[in-house]
Amino acid sequence: MSGKKKGKVKFRNADEARNARDLDASWKELKKKWQVDLDQSKKQRAMQAEPLTYTLSAPPGRDTGTRLPSRDTGGIAMTKPAPVYTGTKVLGIGTMHKSNAVPIFSSEEAVEISSMRR
Repeated sequence: MSGKKKGKVKFRNADEARNARDLDASWKELKKKWQVDLDQSKKQRAMQAEPLTYTLSAPPGRDTGTRLPSRDTGGIAMTKPAPVYTGTKVLGIGTMHKSNAVPIFSSEEAVEISSMRR
């Protein structure tokens, strides 16, 4: 089905190989007796079939003439608002090391963070 040739068949022993050859020979004799050439019959059937035709149109039973307008919701985007801190404990956000954001709760912590090095 993939269009690739089959590889060489390997048998377990010489008896199986001999039996496979005998079966293949008897099958060819049977086809010759009944005058069956599968390749030729497939080719003739394919040549006699009518060619495929393609039409680009809408599927049958589907009306494409009428369109319903979309509902107008007023044009307001419904997005979630960004969280805003409204408490009084955190004084700000400091950067300690390599863009590491740290909350600052007192002015003493702010001085410590500003004096810290790596």
